[in-house]
Amino acid sequence: MELDKSALTKIPVHAAIIMDGNGRWAQRRGLPRLEGHRAGTENIRRVLEGSVEFGIKVLTIYAFSTENWGRPEDEVHGLLGILEETIRREVPELHKNGVRLRHLGTFEGVSDPMRQAIQSAIELTQHNDRITLNVAFNYGGRAEILDAARRLITDHVRPEQVTESLFESYLYTAGLPDPDLIIRTAGEMRLSNFLIWQAAYAEYYSTPTLWPDFDKAELYRALVAFSQRQRRFGKLENV
Repeated sequence: MELDKSALTKIPVHAAIIMDGNGRWAQRRGLPRLEGHRAGTENIRRVLEGSVEFGIKVLTIYAFSTENWGRPEDEVHGLLGILEETIRREVPELHKNGVRLRHLGTFEGVSDPMRQAIQSAIELTQHNDRITLNVAFNYGGRAEILDAARRLITDHVRPEQVTESLFESYLYTAGLPDPDLIIRTAGEMRLSNFLIWQAAYAEYYSTPTLWPDFDKAELYRALVAFSQRQRRFGKLENV
């Protein structure tokens, strides 16, 4: 299907996606939930390619939250296995295509092989500049803010020295622009503890499409909707 790019009058520099609906996708097909997670992980490549084509410079995906540890043990173990397998398989091609990988989150509770795979991917791709792919893994927005506050205290920063820009330098996203657009799949309408500091003025877009079915055409629809928004950042137009 040919997409009319003239409708894309504004492109977000930074788009972020809450990838929801893997389990429902599998259930509707009579498959185990892990097959939905596998399909969802494989879909990241399509959306990343679409993001590059449309001119997005930073893409953040919510891969695994701090709350996801509370899911059934076999599902967590299987999901982590899929993520580790995907990292090892996809990183050489991502590097070849100029993708810079960043990890948002902590390594608390993460296995050594997984941690090493993530750190190796970050080191390998650190100088790439075609697009930055942030993988929010073992991530929680509140935990990120608490971690930043604790590190400020550890660094003996005085209260009067704390500004928004200084605080942002202690967040996992330090050095990155705030997200302009946050997309949530599967029709849900909640933040789920995702980038709650950074998304203060982001535009939100929700689609009923389940994440494994969210393709380039769906991304295009989200970008068309973004192009039609008037972003005022708390101000009035022409004032």
